[in-house]
Amino acid sequence: MVILQIALLSSTFLCSLVAGFLFAYAIVVMPGIKNLDDRGFLRAFQVTDRIIQNNQPVFILVWAGSAAAVIVAAAFGVGRLHGVDFMLLSLAAGLYILGVQLPTIAINLPLNNKLQRLDVDAMHETDLKAARGEFEPRWNTSNRIRTVIACGSSALFMLLLFRL
Repeated sequence: MVILQIALLSSTFLCSLVAGFLFAYAIVVMPGIKNLDDRGFLRAFQVTDRIIQNNQPVFILVWAGSAAAVIVAAAFGVGRLHGVDFMLLSLAAGLYILGVQLPTIAINLPLNNKLQRLDVDAMHETDLKAARGEFEPRWNTSNRIRTVIACGSSALFMLLLFRL
């Protein structure tokens, strides 16, 4: 039970940090750079994303650690938790992996990588506008969804901890 408790505390903490990161992007970063011209927007996103893409160690620890902690908690919860507690753990873990980690891998990272390959300084205005149009709406929609799900998962983990 000690490993499960540590995994649940770790999951709650790390998922909450991820939720806060996504929330900050949704309500501060993206609305802030939205006001830039197309070249400025694309450059600003490239620069901030490059910090993450260059394996910023604290970010990697939190992001990958959250997924690992959730998987460990779910694995150790099987057979140890029952009824509502097991349902809360299953729901929190499933939502987090399928609603935060999977869309990141399937949607946001490919968009980020495509954007990283652009030489925005050499692009014409029409190409910049098109690149931004292909990136910004889809990225923002996915991020808003990830944000809501990450916050919900964190809340479910907190609820579970209060019940135990």
